[in-house]
Amino acid sequence: MKGRLAGVVGGLVLLVVAGACSRAKESAPQAAGDAGSPAPQVAQVKLALNWVAEPEFGGFYAARDLGHFKRRGMDVSIQGGGAGVPVVQMVATGQVEFGILGADELLTARARGVDVIPLFAVYQTAPQALMTHASRGAKGIKDLLSSGTVALEPGQPYAAYLKKKYGFDKVKVVPYDGGVARFVADKDFSQQCFITSEPIAARRQGAEPTVFLVADEGFNPYIAVVVTRRELWKQQPSRVKDFVEAVREGWRAYLDDPTATNAVMGKLNTSMDAETFAEAARAQKPLIETEQTRAKGLGTMSRERWDTLARQLVDLGLIDKVPALDDFLLPEFVDMGSPAPATP
Repeated sequence: MKGRLAGVVGGLVLLVVAGACSRAKESAPQAAGDAGSPAPQVAQVKLALNWVAEPEFGGFYAARDLGHFKRRGMDVSIQGGGAGVPVVQMVATGQVEFGILGADELLTARARGVDVIPLFAVYQTAPQALMTHASRGAKGIKDLLSSGTVALEPGQPYAAYLKKKYGFDKVKVVPYDGGVARFVADKDFSQQCFITSEPIAARRQGAEPTVFLVADEGFNPYIAVVVTRRELWKQQPSRVKDFVEAVREGWRAYLDDPTATNAVMGKLNTSMDAETFAEAARAQKPLIETEQTRAKGLGTMSRERWDTLARQLVDLGLIDKVPALDDFLLPEFVDMGSPAPATP
């Protein structure tokens, strides 16, 4: 995780006034061929990640390298991210056509007036977790928070949810520093993690972590959500749909065999070796491919899940009200189900 949650709201205040600047032409007109007929033209498209190249983005790199974007007339440039990279701002102002966010980030952005829309959710089960030492015998997050020290980012929605559910009065909360050194050294130390990252690092340093998903406690936002701005959807719906289909094919290929794509990402992220890439890819697979995706396709989303998350964020005081979901959830990408009753 290493700071991937930090700075996600940076730059949002600039977005309301930036909308008018994002109305530039979405692509150049097709060049005329020798016979006066339009010649095929490949569109240059940018995708901004919210972290560095890791298995959580494997399907996007696979879609690029296996030609799934190219076959649909797109030359996609993937821009790696990191702590503080303003993906929301980049998408909303048209610096990039597509970006990656968490579902909670998207709802927070929309509450601030940013008109971004979700298209595809990689993680059906959020990989956010807390880990502790197996020697403590904890059976769940409630036990983990009953004593000792825990390192986390208290300003994050998942932390606010756990604090409201269990309280932090029995545990010492310290800032999360992005590594596992203190965890390995201190048997009474617990910390936040992504199930695909810190537990793997801790085991490789000789620790025996027990990991508890926050999703199992009832807070389960979609993670690694592909988003775009509404303006692009209005102007180029076919391109947006083609992008999503290429992403779905890329993820299918990566889940089936991540080896080649891991090698590509390994050259971009030398902090992870081949074994770590392989372990992370295995760990995330059941979070991405679920009963729902087997029934409805990779990346599927439901209106019900978005409604639940929005109500949780209101309950936590992170947004003022449940947004009008039908204003930004599109039936082309979201299972709308039966309309929910209006919010009082």
